[in-house]
Amino acid sequence: MSLFNNKQSHGVHPPGNKITANKKIERAPLPKKVILPLSQHIGAPSKAIVKKGDEVKVGQKIAEAGGFVSAPIHSTVSGKVSKIIEMISSVTSNVGNAIVIDADGKDDWVKLNKPSKIDKLSKKEILDQIKDAGIVGLGGATFPTHVKLQPPPDKKIDTIIINGCECEPYITSDHRLMLEYGEGILKGLEIMMNVLSCNKAYIGIESNKPDAIENMKKIVSESNNSNEIIVESLPAQYPMGAEKTLLKKILGLEVPIGGLPMDVGVVVQNVGTLKAIYDAIYEGIPLIERVVTVSGAVKEPKNVISRFGTPASEIIDYCGGSASNADVMIFGGPMMGIAQTSFETPTTKGTNSILIKKNTKEIENNCIRCGTCVENCPMNLMPLMYVAYVKKSMYDDLKDYWIDNCVECGSCAYGCPANIPLVQYIKVGKAELKKRGDN
Repeated sequence: MSLFNNKQSHGVHPPGNKITANKKIERAPLPKKVILPLSQHIGAPSKAIVKKGDEVKVGQKIAEAGGFVSAPIHSTVSGKVSKIIEMISSVTSNVGNAIVIDADGKDDWVKLNKPSKIDKLSKKEILDQIKDAGIVGLGGATFPTHVKLQPPPDKKIDTIIINGCECEPYITSDHRLMLEYGEGILKGLEIMMNVLSCNKAYIGIESNKPDAIENMKKIVSESNNSNEIIVESLPAQYPMGAEKTLLKKILGLEVPIGGLPMDVGVVVQNVGTLKAIYDAIYEGIPLIERVVTVSGAVKEPKNVISRFGTPASEIIDYCGGSASNADVMIFGGPMMGIAQTSFETPTTKGTNSILIKKNTKEIENNCIRCGTCVENCPMNLMPLMYVAYVKKSMYDDLKDYWIDNCVECGSCAYGCPANIPLVQYIKVGKAELKKRGDN
């Protein structure tokens, strides 16, 4: 069965609202305190190696990886561990531990492990450095990067695709990275190509970012890998940044149902992840911050570099505060983002955007079988069936409609005349199936 059974993959064209596309990256003030959840990535939560009362410095490892598919966490400020608390995850809603650090305002760093001769590093040394730096995929999935760069021996990788599409409305953090840190992104890609012994790479960028396309083409043309790296202009369509959509558009490849890009010899990474790899290998800097787009109902929308664990309210205040009638804060964009319960929720490694808006309550009606969700689905699935089965608690039947292949992009809900929150139903269905599998 093909996930792309017609010549044109589906998708939607929501308003871009890229109002921060021309806003240069600024550095947000240091937070007064940080709250660092031990689960900021796919896989096993990290394990705390500090306790209440410990003095810590910026870049100091405060939690070690909890397994192979896991990543360590580093202090993002200097100060004192005030407590270790339980909190609800801003992504999964599961309860887990978090380390709270009161900042001293000094921003004292640990001595960085900066390699002296990059070209002399072995692949194992590079992978160890990436793992020790706590790098995870910064495109949203937060899969530990060192794991992704170690595919099974039977999965030969011959192509790398770099995701610079940033098709989600409002978000421009990756766009600005490609304009302001393009050299670091390229060096991160060269490291990745070396680790995977791969000599072919594509940097996919949507056509509505011509300045980023031009800049990355210029940087690549001036490098020693101009024949191996191609900057590809892609149609501006949501969700162009989805892994399987990228493979189809750039290489004409289809990922097997239930499979991963590595099953067809491809690894996909985000431009922000490459910048983090560059920082770790060339500068010895662990992953403690990222660029966050702050947009929507704020007085001064911006792209800011912010330390992980910063309460969102502090970042919003730096952007002039929110509109008086704003009552919703989303981490991410309007299509795939997750609404938060408090403006004090701390940012994590996966937070690429803070979107502020006024809640608009819409009444859910019955499905009228118009087929809009089917027409919009980029994976050629039937989202209306997921809703029907979840409402009837017929969870096992969801597998017959390939629910695991849903990427939860929200294209199905976009334009639904019945205002059905399809993605929420799909999340419930997947969670119930996982619960049955775990049992």
